[in-house]
Order: sequence, then structure tokens, then C-alpha cells
Amino acid sequence: MFKISKQFLILSLLCIPHMFFAQPEGDNQIQADHIRTIQFISDTEFAGTPILKLGKPLRITFDDINGDESDYYYRITHYNFDWTPSSLYKNEYLDGFDEVRIVTYENSFNTLQMYSHYTLTIPNEDTRRLKVSGNYRIEIYNNDDEVVFSRKFIVYENMTRVTVNIKRSRDLNYINAKQSVQFEISSPNEILRNPKQTVKTLVIQNNDIEQGITNLVPQFTIADQLVYKYDQESSFWGGNEFLSFDSKDIRASNVNIRRIDLKDIYHHYLYTNIVRANRRYTYNPDINGNFVIRNLDAQNNNVEADYVWMHFFLECYEPLNDGEIHIYGNFNNYTLDDTTRLEYDKERAIFYTKRLFKQGFYNYKYVLLRPDGTIDPGFISGNFDETENEYTVIPYYRAPGARYDRAIGKGVNNSTNITN
Repeated sequence: MFKISKQFLILSLLCIPHMFFAQPEGDNQIQADHIRTIQFISDTEFAGTPILKLGKPLRITFDDINGDESDYYYRITHYNFDWTPSSLYKNEYLDGFDEVRIVTYENSFNTLQMYSHYTLTIPNEDTRRLKVSGNYRIEIYNNDDEVVFSRKFIVYENMTRVTVNIKRSRDLNYINAKQSVQFEISSPNEILRNPKQTVKTLVIQNNDIEQGITNLVPQFTIADQLVYKYDQESSFWGGNEFLSFDSKDIRASNVNIRRIDLKDIYHHYLYTNIVRANRRYTYNPDINGNFVIRNLDAQNNNVEADYVWMHFFLECYEPLNDGEIHIYGNFNNYTLDDTTRLEYDKERAIFYTKRLFKQGFYNYKYVLLRPDGTIDPGFISGNFDETENEYTVIPYYRAPGARYDRAIGKGVNNSTNITN
């Protein structure tokens, strides 16, 4: 069944200031209230990584907690480096066609919260493959052509070798708080002509595309290597290790869950968190903001993991100056909205919120959203150069006369390897 496309809004790439993150805006943040637990499934360790190699399969799963087996469709669009639509026709980047119904779904089994679990896998009999590398967006929409959610993802090809090094800041004001990403791009098999104009780069911390650094140009070249040895221009706040909770056993409390209550569905009450910004750094293993769906008693986590209302509590006495405190993580694509905002409870003198999560292990942290729309990631959690973060560098190349930006490689390193 085919649907006729409507013209949709173009998302402009945001500029990221060095002191705080800008809260992303635009249709990348569309998500209907009844759509939950959106996951990119690839060959990476954790679901949610929106970066895949050209030729590798793409799988996206999501839940509809209405549980009414609604029909959903998908469309895929190719974009330039700056997230403006590329000039390619659909048959130039897609082998087959999209705008067809997602036919693979299951209903939940033995859960208090009913839901339908949908799976889209590419290649399939309609969409055989993505033909070129670059930036993409996938939109999932219903029978009324209303987009229920959209997600960015990146497809890269192994045309270059990217070497990434993590350094402490050379600015003494930030040496204990920031991590700088330095890298080299080597292209032994193809000449990258006029690289200061044709080569662009995306530097990402912990799979958060929206907060990536995009304004770097090569400082100099050595033979076939482009060298980027920036300091403040390529630096990220170190942040702190993510907090976590594990609801794999829906009826039992654990180290982070202090109380459980059964109402219409289960409610889990977390221990009260405190401000860590003025405390010493303490190593606490995390999965860099990601999450894993799991039910201790299930054979099929996709449909047997239940939904739980998680209750968050934060003890904070710092003046917010009209800012808002939010929980933050890849559980909702690092989006700040009404479901992540904490309210102040005067009677208990704590900040509080609750949010619906599918059973599993989740990372989260608290951030401050300032009135000007910028995110302060260290206001609650603090910023430390010792924090373990994963960094990814994606280079793009548009050859003279070409009509689109190719993603020509991928480099990854972890700040556990940080050096001076």
C-alpha cells in the first residue's frame, strides 16, 4: 500500500557553543506519546547507535502502547552534511522503494501494559538496500500521513582511515573539566581535493548526533593525511558517569530501586540522587547513556518486557534562575520534553518526576535547561576530565562537481585512553 508524500520541514543544523549545548529543535524530535522505546539495532554492543556501515542491515524497533495493531509506514530521505535535503533522486540513493507498510509486528504477552512491537528491517523485499553513504532520516507515519516519529542516522563507507586521540585541555581553566578530540584522516587510495572546502567532519560524544561539533577544517596536511589538532574548538565537557537503574525484575527492589508499588501497572521508586558537581569524581561503570531492554523472566524481551513508571528524585539547593532540570539519556534520543522535566515538591523539598520505561537497564543523568535554550550538562553532575566517554569522528567528502556529501569513514576512541 502506497502513501503520497507531503512536503515536510527541513531541519537546520544547530551551532554548538563551547560552554553549553544547544537544545535541539525541529522535526527530528517528533515523537507521539503512544510511541515508546525506539531502538536502532545494528552490530554494535548496544542498541541505539545511529551509525552503520554501507551494505550492513538496518533494523529499527518501536512500541505502540495503544496496542491496537495500527498500520505504520516508513519513508527514507537522503541529506547533505548540514542536514539540508540532498539533490539526489530517490532511485539514486535507494534500491527499491519506500512509503510502504511495516508488516512485522507482535503484540505484548503476559504484560500489564498492552503494546504492539514493530520491527522494520532493511533490506527487505521492497527496500533492497541503501546505495550511497551520507546522512539519512527515516520517518514513521500512520494512515493519516501523520509522522509519529523520525530519526537521523548516518551510513558510512570505508574510504579513509580515521585515527582518533583524546587529550586533556591545554587551557588551564578547563584542564580538569574538558576532553579534546584530535584526529587524523588518511586517504591512501583517493586524493581528497581541496580538503579545506570539500572535507567536513562530525565529532560525536556518546552517540549524540545533535550535540556534535561540525565546524572543523584540517589545520594542515602531511602526504595523504589531514591533521586536526585543535584544543578548545574540538573539546567537549567531560561530564560525569551516567547514573543507572535496572528494572529487569519487576517485583524486586535492588541497589538503585528503593520501593515498588503495584497500581494499574508497576511503579518503581528510585533512591534520591544528589548534586555531584561539587564532589570529587568517583568512577562508576556505565554504558555511556545507552539502554538495554531485558526481563529476567522472559524468553522474548521484545514482547514480554513490561512497562514501568520510574519515579526520579533529586535533592538540589542550587539556584536555577528560571532554568529547568531534566533527566537525560539515549532512552529518548537525548530529547528534553515534558516527560523528562522535574517539578519541585515544596513539601519534601526535592525535585521529582516520573516517566514510563520498558523493563531494562538504563543510563541517565540530570542536566539544566537554561531559559535561552542551552543545556548545561555539568550543573548537577559536574565535569571531570577522568570521565569515561566514547567519541566518534565521521569525515564527509564532496568531490568537485559531485551532488552529495559522502560519509567516507569512521574513527572511534574512548577517553579512558586520554593523554596530556
